[in-house]
Amino acid sequence: SDKIEDELEMTTVCHRPEGLEQLEAQTNFTKRELQVLYRGFKNECPSGVVNEETFKQIYAQFFPHGDASTYAHYLFNAFDTAQNGSVKFEDFVMALSILLRGTVHEKLRWTFNLYDINKDGYINKEEMTDIVKAIYDMMGKYTYPVLKEDAPRQHVEVFFQKMDKNKDGVVTLDEFIESCQEDDNIMRSLQLFENVM
Repeated sequence: SDKIEDELEMTTVCHRPEGLEQLEAQTNFTKRELQVLYRGFKNECPSGVVNEETFKQIYAQFFPHGDASTYAHYLFNAFDTAQNGSVKFEDFVMALSILLRGTVHEKLRWTFNLYDINKDGYINKEEMTDIVKAIYDMMGKYTYPVLKEDAPRQHVEVFFQKMDKNKDGVVTLDEFIESCQEDDNIMRSLQLFENVM
């Protein structure tokens, strides 16, 4: 029956991942873990690829108290490394590998990429504000009941001041990594993303 199942899968599936061996070499997951992840991925996404709508729906389940759609949009763009509107199993696993088991440096690079919404290699204040707002929305009123409307903006003011070392109005990858590593406070706030994943 395995053979029949395989053939069935071949006909219904739009995308099959590259060999697990290759993914095992490229990520920090074991082959067994990759199999489990793949099964879960296929369950949610039988076609083998996720578009942004599906991604938002899956993501919303984890944040019943807030509106996760904006954050999920930014997250989807960070996962969609080819910027073609879909996330394959490989993209998903590569990102997960960094976020769960990457070095501090790798995690910070990934987070920088998430914040760099227009992918120009810099983070400006608007981009940072957009992401922070999206996180507040996602966490919902229950998590931060006492927050004022302008809390995200104040949050960003403080961060941006610390990060923009040469005061040119943008934060580079180097500035970002340096600030995060020298300031526990910033680092702790960014750890939020690990829980958010």
